[in-house]
Amino acid sequence: MEQNNKQTEQKLSKGREQIKKAHQTQTKPNVKQTEISSIRPPHLCPICGQMAQQNAYPFCSTRCRAIDLNRWLSGSYILPPPLQKTDEEE
Repeated sequence: MEQNNKQTEQKLSKGREQIKKAHQTQTKPNVKQTEISSIRPPHLCPICGQMAQQNAYPFCSTRCRAIDLNRWLSGSYILPPPLQKTDEEE
């Protein structure tokens, strides 16, 4: 019985070590946040044309984001219907 307890304790300690290692790699990324943001090319806001901001991407502000959402909800933006095959294509 003691041997089973020792084996269980060893398995638990190995599991804890693996979790600890995984957590350390997740909390300490190899790339800095500034390097990540510089990878993305500059993008202009589709509503007003100003530079897009990281917190509202691809828009420059929450105002432009709300304007875009309103256009979708009011029906200003319309998606084209899917292409249908004609008799000639079949």
